[in-house]
Amino acid sequence: MGSTQALAKQMVGVLSRNWWVLLLRGIASIIFGFMLWTLPAEESIETLVLVFGIYAFVDGSLQVWTALVERKDHDNWIVLLLWGVVGIAAGVMTFAVPDLTAVALLFYIAIWAIAKGILEIVTAIRLRKEIVGEWLLIFGGLISILFGGFLMSNPMAGANALVWVIATYAFVFGVLFVALSIKLKGMKLNDRE
Repeated sequence: MGSTQALAKQMVGVLSRNWWVLLLRGIASIIFGFMLWTLPAEESIETLVLVFGIYAFVDGSLQVWTALVERKDHDNWIVLLLWGVVGIAAGVMTFAVPDLTAVALLFYIAIWAIAKGILEIVTAIRLRKEIVGEWLLIFGGLISILFGGFLMSNPMAGANALVWVIATYAFVFGVLFVALSIKLKGMKLNDRE
């Protein structure tokens, strides 16, 4: 078995044992999307800063936790750790500068989404021969990159439009992660049989 196949098997093992972390991340993303859809327009950007910071930090923390729990069993846990650190850094940056303008927040979110999307696609490519439904992770990564690119190309979009785009992205991404976690849970159950 080649080193790429061994890495892929390790990653599948990590993700299938910790399927519930992906489920929590998906649920958090769906809740984040619903919160943004229901915000009053006058509070949208201030609340967006707070909610985004919390979401990015929690999402990143769950991913770092997964990486640290698996580090003794797998040599390649660093990819998962980097994925989580990107989210934590975005959350910390949001709270460190609370008076962000809409444009500054937009670029923080765009950079975070692009970096996260790239890491998701890399992970999915490594897992493509090991899991069924890896396209969900690839699709999520592509959506993240496209979302980040859209935000960078339209920096002067209104705060309300920005909130709706982010809410839709978060909801779709959350649904994809919930679906992937269910597939991974099924793999875990099948491995025990």
